[in-house]
Amino acid sequence: MARKKIIIVGAGPGGLTAAMILARRGFDVTVYECKPEVGGRNAALRIGDYTFDTGPTFLMMNFVLKDVFNEAGRKVEDYLQFRRLEPMYRLAFDDLEVLPTTDRDGMFEAVRRLFPGNEHGYHAFLERERKRFEYMFPCLQKDYSSFSSLFCAPLMKALPHLSLGRSLFSNLGRYFSAERLKLSFTFQAKYLGMSPWECPAAFTILPYVEHAYGVYHVIGGLNAISLAMARVAGELGCAVHTGTRVASLMRDGRRVTGVELEDGTRAHADEVIINADFAHAMSTLVPPGVLRKYSVGNLRKRRYSCSTFMLYLGLDTRYILPHHNVFFARDYRANVADIFEARRLSDDISFYVQNASVTDSTLAPEGHSTIYVLVPVPNNTSGIDWAREKTRFRDLVLDSIARRTEMKDIRSHITAEKVITPADWEDEHGVFLGATFNLAHTIGQMLYFRPRNRFEELRNCWLTGGGTHPGSGLPTIYESARITANLICESHGVPFVPPAGLSSKQPVLQQFTT
Repeated sequence: MARKKIIIVGAGPGGLTAAMILARRGFDVTVYECKPEVGGRNAALRIGDYTFDTGPTFLMMNFVLKDVFNEAGRKVEDYLQFRRLEPMYRLAFDDLEVLPTTDRDGMFEAVRRLFPGNEHGYHAFLERERKRFEYMFPCLQKDYSSFSSLFCAPLMKALPHLSLGRSLFSNLGRYFSAERLKLSFTFQAKYLGMSPWECPAAFTILPYVEHAYGVYHVIGGLNAISLAMARVAGELGCAVHTGTRVASLMRDGRRVTGVELEDGTRAHADEVIINADFAHAMSTLVPPGVLRKYSVGNLRKRRYSCSTFMLYLGLDTRYILPHHNVFFARDYRANVADIFEARRLSDDISFYVQNASVTDSTLAPEGHSTIYVLVPVPNNTSGIDWAREKTRFRDLVLDSIARRTEMKDIRSHITAEKVITPADWEDEHGVFLGATFNLAHTIGQMLYFRPRNRFEELRNCWLTGGGTHPGSGLPTIYESARITANLICESHGVPFVPPAGLSSKQPVLQQFTT
């Protein structure tokens, strides 16, 4: 019997994860990637002798990455080198810095010293959010393809722990009274491109998993994960074609039968997985009038994440500052309101700086370094003219870096540079509205109400990536791919072992003894 043919559109982390798993389970898998290198927003960005991550730089829940390599019959340690970061990152306010750590005693003492009277809230945070995470994690490993799935046992058990109607920021008020301490546990809403005052309280699991399981760097950058996945997929017989754009989905009515490439080549398949940006794919791969729920008009009515203004700087020197650094605006709430409500650029910005060369010498020549800068900004519903604003905003960012970091003379050391604006995300990287974290993770756009792994508008069509369940972020994207792969196997009677949940995953943190 001929092997079932799978085509995957896009070699981002979701597409590559699905390719590994399905190839291991005996499917004939082909991946088409329009860019010259695999990875999507998890690809390497190279400027001369400098290597950057295009997008994700935080690796959390690395046990999920180990799991999906195991699904492919491989040990991730044979392909990648990990470095656990301790402290995890620096959080900088105007007159105060916090260095979060997975050392419970050390973190307890830091909270007591910086925010007296709040220290016991840290213990309560760990204990209560551990329970929430244990209930929620199984929900992130199953599909929600039907309305009845909302009444599945894992979700019913998790429901009392979701804090429905409460925001991430307000939920932190259960543990801490100091505003800046609460912000120190809510900046993770950035991973979802959301305001901490709107982000659902259920996502308090994000700071918890960092404090419980740690934050990691991969030598070579997180883009090395995508390269390793492509290598494994190739070892398993999967064909990965880079520099090959899919122009459209081939259909017989509402059944997808394959893809047509930009050069006119038609490739047939039993199943097609879309790993491109969801809204961009629905706007470009399917002709108008076919989709109803996700027509272009309806897509524009959905809620989307913010965007990001990116600076990638190669420097001819090295600075001593932590690997990850988050600098909060003086008036952080006003800055967040500018991004999500007024949809305008702030002069008082918050920004993130990655100084990966302090950990990883492979990214730049000896004595040089790579500096990655991310500034949350409005998505392209704002109407901001980035052709006009790009230079001014770049100067504002560099001024802010010089004023607030150890890199006072950064301009004099720049030898390589690239800027990506929200307009570039949309025009050059195929990100709908430049919303780099995809559809917003509101209650009405999660689980069954998010575009489903088994795509509801077309048959033999599947989704993986940040635009489907469970959502944005590398670990959840890996899980989305595993869900999709399992559903395809189920539909073709191919046996597989369901994910084991958290039973074998041990937190890295020390016991609380204070």
